[in-house]
Amino acid sequence: MKLFRFLGACALATFACDPASAHALVLGSTPHPQDTVKTDELGIEIRFNSRIDAARSYLKLFKIDGDAVLLPVLDGDNADTLKARATGLTQGRYRLHWQTLSPDGHITQGDIPFTVSR
Repeated sequence: MKLFRFLGACALATFACDPASAHALVLGSTPHPQDTVKTDELGIEIRFNSRIDAARSYLKLFKIDGDAVLLPVLDGDNADTLKARATGLTQGRYRLHWQTLSPDGHITQGDIPFTVSR
């Protein structure tokens, strides 16, 4: 009987502590990491594996020389997607930093590097 209780407790602990189900992970993005774009205006879209709280999420665009711009998150049709628009892009390397909040309270963040070349 003690063995069954122990195995049941282990199974419950394993199920309750599954970290992969607790974080919003990127499934796809525009631009893709390491993309080269040839325009001075770019629609940004990041799709996650779960719903996100867009109101508590942000996108910040860094030019490699250090300048940063907070991009307004646009209202989207999908609860699993962050959208924004970057304008006035000049030739060079950029890093798009994103941070989002999952409905379960976990904060996830990451970077998408890309280059503008004309």
